[in-house]
Amino acid sequence: MTRYALGKAIEMVAAMVAVSFVVFLILEANVDGVAVKVLGQFSTPDQRQLWLRENGYFDPFFLRYLRWLWHFATGQWGESTHYREAILNLLPERLAATGLLALCTLAVMVPLSLILGVLAGVREGSPIDRVVTLFSVVTISVPEFASAVFLSALFVFSLGWLPGASTMTSGFSWRELVLPVMVLALYSTGYLARITRASMAEVMASPYIRTALMKGASPARIVFRHALRNALIAPVTVIMLQVPWLLSGVIVVEVFFAYKGFGTLLYEASLNSDVYVIEDCAMVSVVVVVSTQLASDLIYAWLNPRIEFGRKAGAGTR
Repeated sequence: MTRYALGKAIEMVAAMVAVSFVVFLILEANVDGVAVKVLGQFSTPDQRQLWLRENGYFDPFFLRYLRWLWHFATGQWGESTHYREAILNLLPERLAATGLLALCTLAVMVPLSLILGVLAGVREGSPIDRVVTLFSVVTISVPEFASAVFLSALFVFSLGWLPGASTMTSGFSWRELVLPVMVLALYSTGYLARITRASMAEVMASPYIRTALMKGASPARIVFRHALRNALIAPVTVIMLQVPWLLSGVIVVEVFFAYKGFGTLLYEASLNSDVYVIEDCAMVSVVVVVSTQLASDLIYAWLNPRIEFGRKAGAGTR
């Protein structure tokens, strides 16, 4: 297991370096464009040349890339040209806000979708299965902005139960968090329930499950003791893939509810050509994606030990 984890970690670091190179190539290959974004479109050519020289932009490209990568690794993230604030002070607060939103969404989405998926998969073709399937199809079909509009119209304007914005300007308020969490959870629950349902139905049709039934094992014992662990392999992979989406893929929801999170920061940075914030947000996203993918692989290997055994067997035949 240790060798497997080390190999996966090396693969993930290599992927992270490759993506960082692409990010740097896209955003900083044109040094004149960087100078315009930092100094503004009304800066003079002399001012841009002087700024480029002072910041080492006339050095070879790979030297600039390695220096930029070193600065990111050592926490020298520069200053936002829009907020006029150190990015290292700006980013953690936004990450924490989005992390809170993601945790609340996962806390609602994961148990609900797993329960629905298991119930539907165990009773394939039953009324419960059809209701879960209908619910999943409807929630998957409705995009986030549409469900945000519908839920706001219902809970904000018709019933008046919840606020329409989630600015958190007067401190944390769970009422302001309800609508964004509902929109995100609604969008993902149906998809995860469908994955769980299909995986559970496949496992329940396996020969070893039929053997357990013939031996007189109770349905609860069959589900929780024999079927659930194998059925969770696919859902766990999907859940881990939801984490990067909840970090940078929730821009629509955060902007809609004026939620000051990571997605809103990336959106505002893109609107204002805040190149250093865009670069750092992209790199943080890469780190999160790579970390969650590594965690997903390790959990997958724990749920399905045949992966490691297969490698050992293959090594022994050489």
